[in-house]
Amino acid sequence: MAGTFSKIYIQYVFAVQGRMNLLHKPWRLEVFKYISGIIEGKGQKSIIVNGVEDHVHALVGINPVVNISELVRDIKNNSSKFINKQKYFNGKFAWQSGYAVFSYSQSHVKKAYKYILDQEEHHRKRNFREEYIDLLQRFEIPFDEKYLFQEADS
Repeated sequence: MAGTFSKIYIQYVFAVQGRMNLLHKPWRLEVFKYISGIIEGKGQKSIIVNGVEDHVHALVGINPVVNISELVRDIKNNSSKFINKQKYFNGKFAWQSGYAVFSYSQSHVKKAYKYILDQEEHHRKRNFREEYIDLLQRFEIPFDEKYLFQEADS
């Protein structure tokens, strides 16, 4: 075959360290734009980045040669440096070490986009822990609840 052709869509979900509510609304959009810029800077397509005070969702069109864990590592490292450099709050900002990643077919991208777009409305009804567990269950990812999050006092 003469060329390589692909359409791969993934959603990253990752939390603020300790699931603390540190992504405050006045500057949250700037962080999401910065994360989108990191994704684009790595040669990937940032479809949408959104979230609430304690976590982020990023829907990404990725190239098949990209290492999924290296991309999220770069997103988290660079965005935490950005947040700390901007001094959006007193203290040191960090993301939790873990994350979830889910794949989508082309036919589900619009639905995933809307779900991520509506994060604030969605979280009026349930918290991040409930959402995260629901996503893991819907995608049939086995997990042990005691290893899901690093709590604020850990």
